[in-house]
Amino acid sequence: MWIRRISAVAALCFTTTAVADINLYSSRKEALIQPLLNQFTEKTGIEVRLLTGKDDALLSRLKMEGSASPADLLITADVARLHRAKEMGLTQPVESTALNEAIPANLRDSDNHWFGMTSRARPIIYAKDRVNPEQLSTYEALTDEQWKGRICIRSSSNVYNQSLIASAIAANGVEATEAWVEGLVANFARPPAGGDTDQLKAAAAGVCDIAIANTYYLARLVRSDKASDKAVADQLAVFWPNQNDRGTHFNISGAALTASSKNRDETVALLEYMVSQEAQEWYAEVNNEYPVVAGVEPSNVLKAFGTAKSDDVALSKLGELNQEALRLMDRAGWK
Repeated sequence: MWIRRISAVAALCFTTTAVADINLYSSRKEALIQPLLNQFTEKTGIEVRLLTGKDDALLSRLKMEGSASPADLLITADVARLHRAKEMGLTQPVESTALNEAIPANLRDSDNHWFGMTSRARPIIYAKDRVNPEQLSTYEALTDEQWKGRICIRSSSNVYNQSLIASAIAANGVEATEAWVEGLVANFARPPAGGDTDQLKAAAAGVCDIAIANTYYLARLVRSDKASDKAVADQLAVFWPNQNDRGTHFNISGAALTASSKNRDETVALLEYMVSQEAQEWYAEVNNEYPVVAGVEPSNVLKAFGTAKSDDVALSKLGELNQEALRLMDRAGWK
């Protein structure tokens, strides 16, 4: 298994022929990916030129550059953006046994246009001094009267929330999901504002008692050098909803070979290296996310949050349902 997974990397390591450089467009900040790229270069001799930027800005840049784009690889967050890149004609399929064996089928595109590199959870995070976890159960139960005015979450324009709602549509249908979202909105403590970290800080400050946020935001607070961040994290705990049915919503940070790539073999080798055990261990640890490869352990910080059954819906379905989810959120009054 290990030999097959790194076959392309190994081939490039031992070739005597000059190899091309790779141009990577990444929404990951340099510190969160450059050391991994350096490791790849040491193993293969392939240089990786990194351009970082905001997720949507990188998609716009790729679209504007068209076939003349120098980009070989796109790394971005959330399946909705990866699906959008595919629909915009910005990606191309990759046939790789190593990638297909390493990455679960629901975490990669059915047409092999994109592949999950890390997984990210979006559970319920609660204030320990004001919420008894025995009161919690499912996302759907957050419409109960007991949560009136007690929930913080960011706006409907946030793609993480759009994918969460798309997962509910996939599980429960449009009608039931719309009724649920209406009830959820009615229980908001305040109009949505800020990012996930703002929701966590609001819960710690007593503005609300529950936040729905990605776990890596909480992990960042836990690992922060700032006493104020640690104080926020100390007041919060993770609850994994829907453990008796479909499971908690997980999404991905993923990668796709660009349609404009001139260095296909080298880029596929980088993709395959990123799902090797050493790369997964480092990448997941530094980004505070979960490995996608079976057998690779999450960080100790994430382990402390507990284990969870994850929703095994094919993430490509969430990309397809993104616009439906956004329209539903608008109808339900989620600003």
